[in-house]
Amino acid sequence: MWNENRNDSTTRSSHVGLESPLVGVQDLLAAHQALASNAFRLRERPFLELVNVRGDVRDAAFMQAVQTVLGASLPVKPNTVAQAHECDALWLGPDEWLIRSSEPRAPVLEAKFGAAFAGVFASAVDIGSGYTVLEASGQKVREVIARGCPLDLHPKMLTRGQCAQSHYFKASIVLVPIADDVYEIVVRRSFADYFCRIMLDAGAPLIA
Repeated sequence: MWNENRNDSTTRSSHVGLESPLVGVQDLLAAHQALASNAFRLRERPFLELVNVRGDVRDAAFMQAVQTVLGASLPVKPNTVAQAHECDALWLGPDEWLIRSSEPRAPVLEAKFGAAFAGVFASAVDIGSGYTVLEASGQKVREVIARGCPLDLHPKMLTRGQCAQSHYFKASIVLVPIADDVYEIVVRRSFADYFCRIMLDAGAPLIA
């Protein structure tokens, strides 16, 4: 999610030395956001901490270690989200979760998990440099997402407290409903520029 070799102050956040993977579409995003449409809006939520955790939920030591770090248990039901202190945990598979901070911050969880997992068959890997998070919202947001994603987006099928792995056109995504007509989307860094451009293109006809 950042490039420590670039030093362009116009594209950096308060996170010194960090650069969004959407640096190439900042002008495009700014023009879109200037329209202030209630139909569809897209913005980045840069520099969230993202950690991939692997382990066995049947291992009491693993679950206790996670509880120690997060102050909450991992979700065990497929495609659900559990809230923890200052972060949430997304179910990705029977032995895999994505831990995501609620606000931008320096990475700390990988080290905390590493210490808690001592002697436990488990892993925690910071993946923040390889992904970013975007927020899509508005009255027509489900229509915009449906143009490139095969999931059934009806609130009865996918709602707050759930998450789903899918794709948007050619970009793999994790889709997380946050509120009515608000979704957060985790996308790989290498597809972030493409994802942003194609979602803005899909939403353009719907902006009043």
